[in-house]
Amino acid sequence: MKAKRILGIKLLLSIVLVASSISCSKKSSSSNTSRATGWNMDSKKGSSSKKQQAGPGLVFVEGGTFTMGKVQDDVMHDWNNSPTQQHIQSFYMDETEVTNSMYLDYLEWLKSVYPPNEQIYKNIYEGASPDTLVWRNRLGYNETMTNNYLRHPAYADYPVVGVNWIQAVEFSNWRTQRVNEALLEKNGYLKKDAKTLDVSAESNFDTETYLNSPTSAYGGNEEIVLKGSKSGKKAPKAGKDGVVVEPKNVYAQRSSGILLPEYRLPTEAEWEYAAAADVGQREYNIYKGQKKYPWNGGYTRSGKRQTKGDQLANFKQGNGDYGGIAGWSDDGADITNEVKKYPANDFGLYDMAGNVAEWVQDVYRPIIDNEANDFNYFRGNMYTKNKIGPDGKIEIVTKDNMKYDTLSNGRVVARNFPGQIAQVPIDEQETYLRQNFDKSDNVNYRDGDRQSTRYYKLADAESDDSKNASDKLMYNSPKHNVTTDSLGNMVRNYDKSSKRTTLINNESRVYKGGSWRDRAYWLDPAQRRYFPQDMATDYIGFRCAMSRVGPKAEQKRSPRN
Repeated sequence: MKAKRILGIKLLLSIVLVASSISCSKKSSSSNTSRATGWNMDSKKGSSSKKQQAGPGLVFVEGGTFTMGKVQDDVMHDWNNSPTQQHIQSFYMDETEVTNSMYLDYLEWLKSVYPPNEQIYKNIYEGASPDTLVWRNRLGYNETMTNNYLRHPAYADYPVVGVNWIQAVEFSNWRTQRVNEALLEKNGYLKKDAKTLDVSAESNFDTETYLNSPTSAYGGNEEIVLKGSKSGKKAPKAGKDGVVVEPKNVYAQRSSGILLPEYRLPTEAEWEYAAAADVGQREYNIYKGQKKYPWNGGYTRSGKRQTKGDQLANFKQGNGDYGGIAGWSDDGADITNEVKKYPANDFGLYDMAGNVAEWVQDVYRPIIDNEANDFNYFRGNMYTKNKIGPDGKIEIVTKDNMKYDTLSNGRVVARNFPGQIAQVPIDEQETYLRQNFDKSDNVNYRDGDRQSTRYYKLADAESDDSKNASDKLMYNSPKHNVTTDSLGNMVRNYDKSSKRTTLINNESRVYKGGSWRDRAYWLDPAQRRYFPQDMATDYIGFRCAMSRVGPKAEQKRSPRN
């Protein structure tokens, strides 16, 4: 009996030892060696990859399926929003709209790096500045906002307006560079304070340039890159035989897990999904109905005891009523309001209805083509690639080959900046025999291209639509243009043709949400409108989003509801 007990104890110990060795082996396999080859990793701790951290100002939005489009009566008879079932991947979105103070940070950076008093850079600062004249009204006195709204500290935390879609995209790109630059400095890959002390027009940071050609970052100034606390420790050293050993891992890479994906405008589907926040009506694995507004309930007023009767958003109450009477303001504002003045929705996002409407990425079309795609829906793809120079290396933009665009309203804006990688449209090298796309410009796909019109027989696969008759297009919008005369003066020409049939074109961008100028009807997240991408108003602002890499959820699903 005693022998059996000893044998049992030995057997149990052997099982424990085998299990622990297996667990150690598993741990070793996942942390110190490659699961594919068994080779040792480049560090004692294995891969330096990590889960994505939320960027400054961002809130996590877990993706899922939802009904995109409105299920209410279409009283405006737009017929542009039939409900479709869509799925959105998880992403991050700004907690609030971009404020005046945030945008002024951008303008101050541009002013210091690209001095507007230098002829070559004079259009950069002006092209990024919001249009403060949007506040003017032929029969209204709004000069106070025209002169003060953007820069007065009283409006610092109010949403920026007067910004067109192009400016919003450029702000998002600038924000990407500044955030990643700070992350590299924090992790010891850049010289401390270089982002403020050593930056100039010819020496500034771009994420893609750093990843593709790190020696070209900061205009090729390796002093900035190689004097980071981490990079400095890996400087070239003499080996045992006097041979100089080149440093390894001096530069951060995408595999380092340090750099964040780009800040960008949210897609229309992402914005609508985040605004509706149906997760607040979830019961187990279904949504109990669809919200009319970003908050629960079918009314715009609070039903809570402490705030009963208060409006939950900033919008126009009725004709000549933008905020109630003196001493009893319904929503606390008559124009825009400070961000975070109203409750957040179930994703923790503020002002997804009211305050200002918001730009999204998409080009406008009257339908959402769910037959073509129902996953991460987006219209507006323009595929490009890095430009390769005659020497076989990627071409970096300099002050001498910067490009500017003249917009339809005559405003001049920079299309690229020194330090960025020059981009060109993809060509047959990327599209030959490919099934998922066959050209660079996919804005018109299935809705606007020649193949989707009754003139489809005129479409020539080897020629661009613009080479065909301009009047035989699905969206035959006015074509204003700006030219220069022999003296270099701008000549603004209006399209006076009587054959134009629509205002929709490839430069029409969607904006979502109601604003301080809108009635409650437009507070529904499903509502959609459009506006020219190079024009601005006093009621459209924007917020940024960022794609999520890695797992869908931040934590495992609870077994309980």
